[in-house]
Amino acid sequence: MIDVHFVTFDCAQPYELATFWSKATGWEIHPDDGKEDDEVLLQGKLNLLFIRVPEGKSVKNRLHLDVTGSDGTTRDQEVERLVGLGAVVHEERRDPDDKGWVVMLDPEGNEFCVCRAAYEKS
Repeated sequence: MIDVHFVTFDCAQPYELATFWSKATGWEIHPDDGKEDDEVLLQGKLNLLFIRVPEGKSVKNRLHLDVTGSDGTTRDQEVERLVGLGAVVHEERRDPDDKGWVVMLDPEGNEFCVCRAAYEKS
């Protein structure tokens, strides 16, 4: 068996991307990490590590995060909130019966999906 230590994002601006995800999740950036660092750690239920790399993103992610609202927020409320933080809607995958998800891009173009929370399903 293994433990997952970090989920790592290659990126151009680690601190800025970690800040977006901090606002999205409510998790804290490690207190020793700053704006000029090449590696920035976001500590939460799962540790997200943002590492500066020279090359830009060129293809679809092979791994992505699926997220849901919490504390009673709906999928649609979360999509709106995340757009306000700098994400963009990439692809609508909602069905006419309101099931499905929304594919979004974070500020550096990494795909992630916003799904309905378990409490939304009836």
